[in-house]
Amino acid sequence: MSDPKNYSQLIIQVSLNEFAFLTKDILTQEQLEFHSESLQPALPIEEQLETIFSKYDKLRLDYDEVLVLHNNALNTFVPQSIFDENNLGAYLQYSTKVFSTDFFAFDEMDLYQMNNVYVPYIAINNFLLDKFGAFTYQNINTALVTHLLSTNSNNSETVVYAYLQATHFELIVINNDQLLLFNSFTFQTAEDFIYYILFVYEQLELNPDAHPLVLLGAIDSESKFFKIAYKYIRELSIKKLNINTNIQTSTPNHFNLYYTLFQS
Repeated sequence: MSDPKNYSQLIIQVSLNEFAFLTKDILTQEQLEFHSESLQPALPIEEQLETIFSKYDKLRLDYDEVLVLHNNALNTFVPQSIFDENNLGAYLQYSTKVFSTDFFAFDEMDLYQMNNVYVPYIAINNFLLDKFGAFTYQNINTALVTHLLSTNSNNSETVVYAYLQATHFELIVINNDQLLLFNSFTFQTAEDFIYYILFVYEQLELNPDAHPLVLLGAIDSESKFFKIAYKYIRELSIKKLNINTNIQTSTPNHFNLYYTLFQS
């Protein structure tokens, strides 16, 4: 393999629909190279991944660290005080469809006294194991929630975060360093989007005039999602990436679509 030089960390974000990766200098924290490729769920995943690895030589280098983020909403956060490693499937059965043949994993979040239980993509892990020999993997929402909890520490105000993606969004409610709610909602229209947000405000007895909503993802003030949220939520803002990179993009909000990948 080639000498990776400064490419000392590789971070992969993968779902059944997309494979994206980022190379990073660990010492300077500079993001060096980013690429994304679409995947077709109906086609064999191993063949598609093999094509991607053949296309990008950076995927064939040696790295000091390889982190794989499984991008799915097949997860739930469980307090460590009630956590039972022998009963992982039970935690997911009420929030997602699980099968007896599913493999379950969990990410420990000791600082926040909870674990994230999820279903990883085993076929993808097996493929990457052949390529890298060893790597660390976790559910992408572990990284997302950890980041938001850390940036919101020592803030006694309850804050609602909505991370928009193409067909769904994650809704996270945080007070200080406590996770009050995490859920993922699919949507087709802006009306769907605001309906779920206002429903959560109502269920948690939050005041739209007082408790702020922070939007993440590929969104700006001209977005229909921002505009409809602005009609109902007084304290509304957009959280943008603050990254150290010389990577060029023709779309200003493109990197924000991969907010968790770039913050990992």
